[in-house]
Amino acid sequence: MFGESIRIAFNSLITNKLRSVLTMLGIIIGVAAVIAMVSIGMGVRDKVQNSIASLGSNLIMVTPGASSASSGVRQAAGSNMTLTLKDAQAIEREVPGISAVAPSVGKQYVVIAGNQNWTTSVQGTTPDYMDVRNVAVQSGSFITNEDIDKRNRVAVIGATVAGNLFGIENPVGQNVRINNAPFKVIGVLESKGQSMGGQDQDDTIIVPITTAQERLMGITHVQTISVQAVNADVIYDVQDGITALLRARHKIAINKEDDFTVRNLLSLMETADETTKSITMLLGSIAAISLVVGGIGIMNIMLVSVTERTREIGIRKALGARYKDVLLQFLIEAVVIGVIGGTMGIVLGISTAYIISSVAGWNTVITFLPILVAFSFSVAIGLFFGLYPARKAALLNPIDALRYE
Repeated sequence: MFGESIRIAFNSLITNKLRSVLTMLGIIIGVAAVIAMVSIGMGVRDKVQNSIASLGSNLIMVTPGASSASSGVRQAAGSNMTLTLKDAQAIEREVPGISAVAPSVGKQYVVIAGNQNWTTSVQGTTPDYMDVRNVAVQSGSFITNEDIDKRNRVAVIGATVAGNLFGIENPVGQNVRINNAPFKVIGVLESKGQSMGGQDQDDTIIVPITTAQERLMGITHVQTISVQAVNADVIYDVQDGITALLRARHKIAINKEDDFTVRNLLSLMETADETTKSITMLLGSIAAISLVVGGIGIMNIMLVSVTERTREIGIRKALGARYKDVLLQFLIEAVVIGVIGGTMGIVLGISTAYIISSVAGWNTVITFLPILVAFSFSVAIGLFFGLYPARKAALLNPIDALRYE
């Protein structure tokens, strides 16, 4: 009887092709919308995570200036000059759980190469910057400790700077002028693309920190100390250790505010992850509303079908069909609509996600779980909204059904 009920369901759908397609349309659009919206939300989440990860793994940022003052007047982190190279060296030497420390300073300068010029960010840092900030050299080499000790005028340039100053020419070995001071290009960084804030991470020049401090900026302090913990498990311990060490070095009393700010990117990533999860759930929930609308359409058509086939139901019950046989027939018909509509919706949803990705340039991530949930929901919708019409058909009195015109 189960196989016969499926055959009858398909015959009924084929007999009324246009009506069947219009009934499925709500399910198709609903499933497709859920898959497409969730893929967009997960794409946003993936892009944010990659952007944060590109800044460095297990990264802790130390900047000068308190995050807030006891008087209630807020200071901008980085606005003071309280951090030095010796602080960075002390952190690396005395705080356990650290794999690399990279102090840095930075400023915008006009850089000139031949008859070309470009305004970019010049950063002075140390060789550990490569590990701390996930930086790699595409060609040439990176700055060394010898360059720092000798205050060498060498520079490693980003892909954007290389393209604007040298075009297709190899920049390694060429000279550039930064703030009218000559520097030799010793390397070109691998492209990292845009950051989470939309900034071009390839629009930068890296020089030895001592060279930047003494020969470019005329300063003795550092603007940022980037610290890499050995793993994510010790990040908060390292953060506490840095805070305690710097408070002791800066002779800050117990009742006084820090003159520095310590932040880790783990908490930032967790916050971003929670935010993007909420966005994804919101998008999926809004799209799921159309699935409910599609289910109402199934109920409407199934009620019409019960009315049209009243005499058929009467004949079947007169020939011995039981309550559950009639119930199963109409339930299967409703579920078939959900299954076919869900399958077509999956194809449309995946196609829509790819089209959005290629046309709009948005990052979309298609995973199995949203597809499974959307399809299961479409089948459940067909079952739920088909139950009332199926029960109504099963409860028909065979005598009344046979007399129905």
